Amino acid sequence: QAQLVESGGGLVQAGGSLRLSCVASGRTFSTYTLAWFRQAPGKERDFVAGISAWSGGRSYYGDSVKGRFTISRDNAKNTVYLQMNSLEPEDTAVYYCAAYGRRSLQPSRSPGEYDYWGQGTQVTVSS
Repeated sequence: QAQLVESGGGLVQAGGSLRLSCVASGRTFSTYTLAWFRQAPGKERDFVAGISAWSGGRSYYGDSVKGRFTISRDNAKNTVYLQMNSLEPEDTAVYYCAAYGRRSLQPSRSPGEYDYWGQGTQVTVSS
C-alpha cells in the first residue's frame, strides 16, 4: 500500500510557473502508473497528466494543459513532478497526485481507477 504526499502549491500570478512534487512510500514505486488530477470548487475531479511505468515513460495530458504542463517521475526518489508553466486563472484548483499498481501502457483518465491518492495541494492563479 502506498502513501502519497504532495507539495509545491501556492499563489502565483497569471503567466507564472509552479512545480508540484509528490513523494510516494512503498517499494514498488517504479511499477506504479502515476497521474495528477485537479478539482475546482463545484466541479468534477479532472485528469491533468499521467505517466505509465510500462511505456518508456511516455506522458499523457488533458487538452487544457497540453504544451504548458509537464509530468515526470524519478523512480530513485519515489517522486512524481508536475511542472506548470504559463499558468492561467482557470488552472486554479486543488491538485492531487494518484497512483495504481496495475500494469497499463496508458494511464487511465478516470479517477475511479486509481487506488492511492495524496491529500491535495492548493494552486491559486491570480489575474
